Amino acid sequence: MDSGGSTDMTLAFELEALKSLADPNAVFNDARGWTEYVGVVSEQPTYVVTNFTRKHRVRQDFFSGPRGVKESLENVRKQFETDRHVFVGTGDDDRAVADESGWEFLPVEQAAEAAGWTVAAADEEADPFEEEEARDDWP
Repeated sequence: MDSGGSTDMTLAFELEALKSLADPNAVFNDARGWTEYVGVVSEQPTYVVTNFTRKHRVRQDFFSGPRGVKESLENVRKQFETDRHVFVGTGDDDRAVADESGWEFLPVEQAAEAAGWTVAAADEEADPFEEEEARDDWP
């Protein structure tokens, strides 16, 4: 992704946007080459974000914690004073939150195309540990 030559950027991924990418760890490693800070924000409980980032070995500089996305973006913007603050999200709701928080919005598909990241195939997104189905091999 071309940041206009400046690496003075804070990049935030909405959790669902990050989940839509084939290799979140590779995405974060790549983004570290052209950003100062990169993290994840979500309306989901902290443990959901933590479990996902641990599973995918994503080392984040910040995360939303118990706050919602809007409050998280506002706090991150105050804490990390970079030239640009870019929020990678999935739709109109994320765009609205970015606008309200003073962040640039970038749809995940556009970010992936610009940076050369692979979007996950629909069947790759399913987490077998999240599915609740009866098992015949349990006592």
